[in-house]
Amino acid sequence: MKIPKKLIVIAFLLYLVLFGCSKLNRENYDKIKVGMDYQEVVSIIGDPDKCDAIMGSKNCVWGNENKNITINFIGDKVFVPSMNGL
Repeated sequence: MKIPKKLIVIAFLLYLVLFGCSKLNRENYDKIKVGMDYQEVVSIIGDPDKCDAIMGSKNCVWGNENKNITINFIGDKVFVPSMNGL
């Protein structure tokens, strides 16, 4: 049984949309700089999966425990960015 080329192309494009377009990658992490605003970070990697705030600082995580970007903000400015598994 021969699979039509059109079906292969559609399957490949679907794969790219679902798995290849993640904003959680090393290239985007490298764009994040100390002093950058929270909204600038969100424009690069999207909304965080989790944030905890206490006394003017906020710690946000994008991703999961295996692959993530974690950023500590002070006064809504990047203070300490880190990454894991990218």
